[in-house]
Amino acid sequence: MNLNNIPKIKHLDSGNFFLLAGPCAIEGEEMAMRIAERLVTITDNLQIPYVFKGSFKKANRSRIDSFCGIGDEKALKILRRVSETFDVPTVTDIHTNEDAPMAAEYVDVLQIPAFLVRQTDLVVAAANTGKTVNLKKGQFMSPESMKHAVQKVLDCQNENVMVTDRGTMFGYQDMIVDYRGIPTMQQYAKTVLDVTHSLQQPNQTAGVTGGRPDMIETIAKAGIVVGVDGIFIETHFDPANAKSDGANMLHLDYFEPLMQKLTAIRKTVNSF
Repeated sequence: MNLNNIPKIKHLDSGNFFLLAGPCAIEGEEMAMRIAERLVTITDNLQIPYVFKGSFKKANRSRIDSFCGIGDEKALKILRRVSETFDVPTVTDIHTNEDAPMAAEYVDVLQIPAFLVRQTDLVVAAANTGKTVNLKKGQFMSPESMKHAVQKVLDCQNENVMVTDRGTMFGYQDMIVDYRGIPTMQQYAKTVLDVTHSLQQPNQTAGVTGGRPDMIETIAKAGIVVGVDGIFIETHFDPANAKSDGANMLHLDYFEPLMQKLTAIRKTVNSF
């Protein structure tokens, strides 16, 4: 995959990692624009290739009363507005075959959720749009098995595919990151480390996923040292009141210092 195929992406000659970051879900236009403006400023200053992330809907909720979205078209139009306003590419996840062509009209990268990455029809639908496809590694899958998901995209004559590790289930209510999987998956495609979802604590009895945001910096630093191509982080200016995944999102105020540290580590790694 050539990152140049993602429209509007910048700073590709900086030698830095690339970044997918934004809120878990689009809760409204004001919040999306507020987060995007801050992230674009930070990534421009640090020369980080950047893609704004936001889910236009959340279909994989534990409880029926959990927040699922503000309306598909409304949220997708907000993602388009972010892209047009700040001149950055955008990524969102899809959950059904019908979502693929609809979302492709508004965003630059289609993301396949980890729970759905073995759904052949869904992967093929995303690949057939011609958009870049980000395949989230299933929590239940080995790094080696992701080569088959990548091949599904390639078999659709779409070479624009990346893989994202989001941790592996460890018991019923915890996740771990096996950093050995990063060089393994880099044999198949550019590989991203999803820092915040790797720190989820799922299957809580309350039906609301927990998390360990205090470990975000640790996991992210280790990923850069190992040589991951990209970093994925969900962030919000008020995680405690976010409508989805607030328990493991990074507070927006902490984003810039973390990026400064990761950029410094990347420069050191590049020197070897």
